[in-house]
Amino acid sequence: MLTKSASSQSLRWQRSNNSPLTRQWEISTITLQFLLGFFWDKLLRNNSSRQRHKRAKWLVKNLLQLGPTFIKIGQSLSTRADLIPLEYIQELSQLQDRVPPFSSEEAIAVIEAELGKPVYDLFESFESDPLASASLGQVHRAILYTGEEVVVKVQRPGLERIFNLDFEVVHRLIRFLTRYFSDFKKYDLEAIYEEFFGLLFQEIDYIHEGKNAERFRNNFRGYSQIIVPKVYWKYSTKKVLTLEYLPGIKIDDRAALEANNINLDRIIQLGICSYLKQLLLDGFFQSDPHPGNMAVSQRGDLIFYDFGTMAEVKTFAKDQMIQTFFAVLKKDTDKVIETLVYMELIEPLNDMTPVKRIVAFLLDNFRDKPVDVRAFEQISDEVYLMFKSQPFRLPPQMTFILKSLTTLDGIARALDPQYNLLEASQPFVKSLALSGSRGSLVTALARQAKDLIKSTLIKPNTSEKFLKRLEERIDRGELQFRIRSLESERILKRINLGIKSLIYTCLTGFLLLSASILMTTIYLKLSLVCFGFAGLFCLLLFKSLFTLMIQEKIDKLIEK
Repeated sequence: MLTKSASSQSLRWQRSNNSPLTRQWEISTITLQFLLGFFWDKLLRNNSSRQRHKRAKWLVKNLLQLGPTFIKIGQSLSTRADLIPLEYIQELSQLQDRVPPFSSEEAIAVIEAELGKPVYDLFESFESDPLASASLGQVHRAILYTGEEVVVKVQRPGLERIFNLDFEVVHRLIRFLTRYFSDFKKYDLEAIYEEFFGLLFQEIDYIHEGKNAERFRNNFRGYSQIIVPKVYWKYSTKKVLTLEYLPGIKIDDRAALEANNINLDRIIQLGICSYLKQLLLDGFFQSDPHPGNMAVSQRGDLIFYDFGTMAEVKTFAKDQMIQTFFAVLKKDTDKVIETLVYMELIEPLNDMTPVKRIVAFLLDNFRDKPVDVRAFEQISDEVYLMFKSQPFRLPPQMTFILKSLTTLDGIARALDPQYNLLEASQPFVKSLALSGSRGSLVTALARQAKDLIKSTLIKPNTSEKFLKRLEERIDRGELQFRIRSLESERILKRINLGIKSLIYTCLTGFLLLSASILMTTIYLKLSLVCFGFAGLFCLLLFKSLFTLMIQEKIDKLIEK
């Protein structure tokens, strides 16, 4: 659901005189300011938690000013604790709560223009103060003349125009990065960009969202513990959506849930099992399950809101995800790797030993308990080799699947830091094993579930366990003599990057000095050439410093 707003100040992006050139200047200026501040902190070694909080607050403030496209990007990054520091996660997560509303007069004008009648001819009562506000719109509570309580979702004016502007600006930025920075070429940024903006344009079409809500509601028909609001089509258009009013407790509000005597383990089970059903059975899932889009009723049922960002899983991907899911539950390392390679999440290499060891380590250590970063010390060499060879890739569709799963995992850990994925998914597995359906997909799922239960019940004896573990260790290359020179390689690589940075610094300084001297002579054109080359070497310097910073971050992560 949309979240409470903080203020009603006017935002820069809502100005009517925004032109493509002005918009590009605003985005480029803020991006450059952030990067310069980031590198300045790096240069001065001012990397304290307080300084990171300061930078993150500045970033959030400017993302709000840049508007819905960048607010959405910030909200996506707020779920990626694996990519960015905790201080940024904490600040970016507040984007859900700090988007100011637009005026009620504008909202009523949109409703009346879209539905063709005065607002009080449509609704018996209409609350002018918004119930909640978000980057793309806001909701107002109302009562129909039939007595039904509803919420009216109204789109922010000018959204489509700003999306079209940002679409072009971001596309230019991606083309620049992929053309001049080889590190970005390995990621399919163009496809992710197309997918991201495709979903954004879908999200501002409320007819599309209403159809998504109805399809989602039909998928959970018969599941009394999952509640989905009804759509009132008579009062809905492309920019106005009227839904059943379903109040609830925010799903990650542990204190409020406990105060209402709601069983937290049951809520975690409902969340996990409902998403497994969406991904593995329906192939139609909510790709943005942040805490504002899910709530809990007073009875302890799970309520879903906001169906603008739904995504579909292709049949082949669904089959592979089913196999991956049950392979994880059975700790079948080879099968997990096989399915990840098939889905193009892992690049097949001649020597898959480091990847195999990491996957086996993850299955052994973190399938049933929370992740402990310090535990990676045991496989630091494999982590380094993995980063060096870059075997992991992320197709566009998988971006949204992983985003959903990591966000859901974050919600579950907020309710119970020690939650167990295997235990939480048991009701889903058991229901599949007992399923009498003859559909090909459900039959395959049921067979996998039965095999899992059998493998859990039939325990091998001690000798079989020992031989199996010995075989696995030989396969993973653990029982062999190894010369540990990886630390030296890491140090040499950093020294090499440092020397390159020093050379670029000297060349930039020399050319700037030469250009300044030539400016005072008749060789003005030559001075301009020197300035041009100085700019080129300055870019190469920034690239080298950025690479060095990433390398240091990886090394520190490995050394912890």
